[in-house]
Amino acid sequence: MPSMAAPASVRRWLALAVLAVLALLCMPRAQAQTPAPLAEWQYSVGVPLEKMFEGEPEKWEVRVGAAASIRPYYEGTTNYYVLAGPVIDIRYRDLAFLSTGEGLGWNIIHTNNLRAGIALTYDFGRREKHDHDHLGGLGNIGMAAETKLFAEYVVSKEFPLVIRANVRRQFGGANGVIGDIGAYMPLPGSNEDFFWFAGPTMTFADSAYMSRWYGVTAEQSARSGLPQHHAGAGIKSYGGGISAMWFFSKHWFTTADVGVSALVGDARNSPVTSRSTSWTGDISINYQF
Repeated sequence: MPSMAAPASVRRWLALAVLAVLALLCMPRAQAQTPAPLAEWQYSVGVPLEKMFEGEPEKWEVRVGAAASIRPYYEGTTNYYVLAGPVIDIRYRDLAFLSTGEGLGWNIIHTNNLRAGIALTYDFGRREKHDHDHLGGLGNIGMAAETKLFAEYVVSKEFPLVIRANVRRQFGGANGVIGDIGAYMPLPGSNEDFFWFAGPTMTFADSAYMSRWYGVTAEQSARSGLPQHHAGAGIKSYGGGISAMWFFSKHWFTTADVGVSALVGDARNSPVTSRSTSWTGDISINYQF
């Protein structure tokens, strides 16, 4: 009888997909796509530049590693914690990816200068117990699945500025819409083994997201003792970051990221917010197949 076994490439993809999905669900872990002071572009930093400077990508690009980060429980708190866990980044040609940072996605448009598509990501929400003085009586914000539309454009090889924008619709959690507009470019001193990048970002959200994260309803005010607060749609924060990658051998490399975010407007003025500026940092060691 003819063999019914799947081709080796398909089996490899399925195995790597299962591994990456397990990593996405593993908690706690670093580089989660959840509210943090890291700029959204830092989750995919350098990806569009690889094609421009190195040509068409390999059929498979697989990177695995371990990371640790320190970050606030939510933007606006003074309470920080440490995350540690796996980092997995799998890319098939310039078409699809599965990543603990970017999520599960498909590049609908993929040219030398432009990458745009759709992805599935997630948001871990917020727990009262992580900052009871400011959150007690407000209730938890549950985990949410997100659909993300994204686009990033490289100006030119001579001026490698990357402009990135995304919009994410949540299902669960705040049931809102949140997005980012940012840009970054390589810094002086980048070479074949060491790259570092820096750039700004701006985050905006609709009224559903803002009111759930930073608003206080009459009922919540009665339970918590906090004054009522209306948080409407608009700009949530400004920020920026620096990301670096160092290949210290053919297959091994390490990464580091630092990000800062400053809440503005209704988010900054919320009684939930005890500190408007938040920082995060992470470091990882990885193996590239």
